[in-house]
Amino acid sequence: MSIRERLDECDRMCGKITEARVSDAAQHDLKGLLHRDMMQFCVYLSLQDRQFTAAQRAYIKANLGFDLSYADRTGLYDKVAVGYADKIPTSMKYFVLADAGRKIPADPWQNRKTAYLIGTYEELGREFLALSDEPEQAAVQALTDYVRALDKFIEAYGLFRNKNVKVSGGKSGVKYTPGKPSGASAGAVLTPGSSGALATGTGKPAASGKTEIEKAGEEDQTDLSEDRIDEILAELNSLVGLDVVKEEIENLVNLLRVQQMRKEMGLSNAGTSRHMVFYGNPGTGKTTVARLIAGIYGELGLLPTGQLVEVDRSGLVGGYVGQTAIKTKEVIDQAVGGVLFVDEAYTLTQNKGQNDFGPEAVETILKAMEDYRDELVVIVAGYTELMKDFLKTNPGLTSRFNYFIEFPDYTPKELVEILKVMCKKNEYTLSPEAEKKALEIFTARCENKPENFANAREVRNFLEKAMLKHAARVTKLPKEQRTKDVLCRLEPEDVTIRLR
Repeated sequence: MSIRERLDECDRMCGKITEARVSDAAQHDLKGLLHRDMMQFCVYLSLQDRQFTAAQRAYIKANLGFDLSYADRTGLYDKVAVGYADKIPTSMKYFVLADAGRKIPADPWQNRKTAYLIGTYEELGREFLALSDEPEQAAVQALTDYVRALDKFIEAYGLFRNKNVKVSGGKSGVKYTPGKPSGASAGAVLTPGSSGALATGTGKPAASGKTEIEKAGEEDQTDLSEDRIDEILAELNSLVGLDVVKEEIENLVNLLRVQQMRKEMGLSNAGTSRHMVFYGNPGTGKTTVARLIAGIYGELGLLPTGQLVEVDRSGLVGGYVGQTAIKTKEVIDQAVGGVLFVDEAYTLTQNKGQNDFGPEAVETILKAMEDYRDELVVIVAGYTELMKDFLKTNPGLTSRFNYFIEFPDYTPKELVEILKVMCKKNEYTLSPEAEKKALEIFTARCENKPENFANAREVRNFLEKAMLKHAARVTKLPKEQRTKDVLCRLEPEDVTIRLR
């Protein structure tokens, strides 16, 4: 989407916000106020960049409607020189009021107008700086810092942007703050509580005669749950197929348990890397298994929180020099204490162009694997051959990983079992004839498997199409025939689907 299209969408949002009387039309032209705020934002970036090119002037005129003279710019420089980075645009506050207060009935943007607006600011800033003769690093950093400040502002109101990062799992009510690099865990102790903060302590003895850090550390170490680990393993074993993967994980868990026993008895343990590589096609359960592994590490006390942070290239790589390291570091900060799962990791090193910053993300992750070696586990995943190529791109990659697990494609029978599980979750059943037909279709598919075979994802798409065909068939039946059983059961004609 072009910046012009994004701005037009923001203008439409202004109209809806004004219609809902969040903004008083008699006092404010919200659209005009928004454009003025964005124009000042561009001037602020140009001040950090120490230049204002003719192309940048034309860009502001074409997109925001302001034809800035030299005198205009000089006056605006004085206005944004001090304190601008800490100010929230007035127009954005109306967006926040509309979204946080759910002021627009049947909101077509689903109360994500403010998140969209911040994304527009970010894109506007990138394009504006790209029209500079050569952007100063200070300007790029100013853009990054300002957008981050906007994100923090709206988060206080329960509004969030999609940053291509998914966080799941972790110990309930516990937030972890990384300790200092290289052995940070020695001074990093979790304290469960409303603040979720890291107990830094001052060494002051508690009532027991031990420091708050030592006391909290002992509580954390004893809060282990064998029952919970068994529950996680039971969830793993309930997954369809993946027999080799299950065996690998069970062996790993046994090793970790024995290491914990040895530690409790004062015996030494050989230091081993916990980082992993998952090979395999899409839809083979890699993300699910990564989440379960994060839970196991957390319950064993080997990771402070055990949450899973899932990300791909788009969540790590920036568009300008210096942005990628900052963006990747933010993701790492979210993941420390748990598992960082990088899906399709090979895309970080596939492009060989000079303007590709994927390798910078890899270097940042490698450094974090060393800095937070006791607080972070990294799992990289992707297609088998492409991941092998990925590991060859940096001398430090292969040596950092100790576990290499291959996720095989599902067999036709396993795909049918997955289909039955998905049906159950959606309160559908397969008639015996429909199950037989589905097996025939999946068998033919596996015999002529395409390169992009997506396993369980194909089953999900298959079921969605079957549900559509089922709906078309059932709605044509007389009302008295639309029984609960008929509404739930898929027949052969519903699952006769051509897979592409």
